[in-house]
Amino acid sequence: MKLNKGQYSLDILGDDFQQTILALEDDYEGEVVATIIRKKSLVQSSKAVLYIHGFNDYFFQSEMANHFNSEGFNFYALDLRKYGRSFLSHQKLNNVRSLEEYDEEINKALQLIHLEENNKVVLLGHSTGGLIVTNYAGRHLNSSLFHCVICNSPFYEFNLNSFERKIGIPILSFLGKYIPNKKISSGLSKFYGYSLHKDMFGEWSYNLNWKPHEIPKVSLSFIRAIHNGHKNIQNHLKLNVPLLVMHSDKTIYEKKWTENFMHGDAVLNVQHIEYYAKKIKGDVTTHTINNGMHDLFLSKIPVRKLAYKTLFDWLKTKID
Repeated sequence: MKLNKGQYSLDILGDDFQQTILALEDDYEGEVVATIIRKKSLVQSSKAVLYIHGFNDYFFQSEMANHFNSEGFNFYALDLRKYGRSFLSHQKLNNVRSLEEYDEEINKALQLIHLEENNKVVLLGHSTGGLIVTNYAGRHLNSSLFHCVICNSPFYEFNLNSFERKIGIPILSFLGKYIPNKKISSGLSKFYGYSLHKDMFGEWSYNLNWKPHEIPKVSLSFIRAIHNGHKNIQNHLKLNVPLLVMHSDKTIYEKKWTENFMHGDAVLNVQHIEYYAKKIKGDVTTHTINNGMHDLFLSKIPVRKLAYKTLFDWLKTKID
């Protein structure tokens, strides 16, 4: 598909947010699309960020876009195939067989960003999005389309005990090659969603059809895709652009709702994030945000202010 400027329409977020649909190659489920969401800086700029959301997620964080705009960045986000705006009725939500499937829409998004005269580009990923962009950067060492990577609580390991990680996940991953559509529980708590959404205990409004509290079952092919992505991170990944990895100071394991969900990562093990980030070869910086939630930029106001300050202070040292 040839990319052209000016093919945007008003996005569901309104307020100067625009979107454009990327037509992608058909896959094992048929037609596939991805969606680029854009909000341009009010000042002329050649700096941009491309944000990649996590699992059971989509882009709704208008505050994030506004922060980047105020720092002189044109803001772009991707709703990946089979997520959010890009989900089509014949598809299984979140379904994937390899993280490399997402290269197609990331490539096209970066090409469009470059076409729109941005020459300093940040790749920013949250959770599974962090796993995706880290692996993507490792596979595209000579790309001129991005210049640094930032990860917000990246999904570098399953939040399971040692036996489940070392024995259970490899078995499920192996089975995923032969019975990819077999579904199992995601094992994720509904209370993380409760801590975010304004109708429960949080402050954010978003589409519960696209980001439900009760997490859908996942396919074995999803487990296989994530496991393979983890092995790349944990064993031999090398980057030639700077990487910032940010995460909370603690993991929450409560089985019933408590206020603790508002002050820690209720999805991933933060020690795993720190440990595996430091195994990546290259210019890697890790930073702990005290009392940060899994999505640091959805934490309570003082915490997310610190997270944004940390991010932009680091960026000033990496991008002119």
